[in-house]
Amino acid sequence: MVELAFSILASDFAHLADEVALAERGGGTIVHVDVMDGHFVPNITFGPPMVKALRPVTKLPLDCHLMIEDPDQFIPAFAEAGADMISVHQEVCRHLNRTLQHIADHKMLPGVVICPATPVEAIIEVLPMVHYVLVMSVNPGFGGQKFLPRSIERIRQLATIRDEMGLNFRIEVDGGVAHDTVASVVEAGAEMLVAGSAIFQPGKTEANAEDFLRVARAAAEEA
Repeated sequence: MVELAFSILASDFAHLADEVALAERGGGTIVHVDVMDGHFVPNITFGPPMVKALRPVTKLPLDCHLMIEDPDQFIPAFAEAGADMISVHQEVCRHLNRTLQHIADHKMLPGVVICPATPVEAIIEVLPMVHYVLVMSVNPGFGGQKFLPRSIERIRQLATIRDEMGLNFRIEVDGGVAHDTVASVVEAGAEMLVAGSAIFQPGKTEANAEDFLRVARAAAEEA
């Protein structure tokens, strides 16, 4: 099933509860929380307090993408705050399988993330452990970037590996996924679609989410 994981990074933080509600009414089923530390990526965003603030205002799963240098030390705090899913970058985890197990031990769904320059093959050994793989289709750090076309082949490659290994992890894509790119992303095999700038616009958020999912689901039916 194709799902919209709407990224609150592009929302109006002063009215966050309302923004989440609008995106949910438009069909969004996952709240994507971009966590940045100013070290692994050149930006600073949210931490466990934001997740704790979000938890009472939505029943949707909170998908926390940790773009930070030492995710292990923060996993318990995100679990306590109410996160449902945590994804960590292959590029920062010295012992990736241990970090993923740490997430699972805290009763959250583990995911692994790869940046555009990281080969898909780099995560093959941990694929049996993960609930989802997040393919970055931009270099992480800022919203509103342009989709990198090479990402389509990477999604296809990952979907092929999944079939060959007999696994059932989901494929998430984040970065430049909008109305003009979502069809090709879905056709390549992605199911969890992270979108922020394409969704959150004053007075248009609900309609944008509906239109985005209409295009995505049409592509899924044709694939």
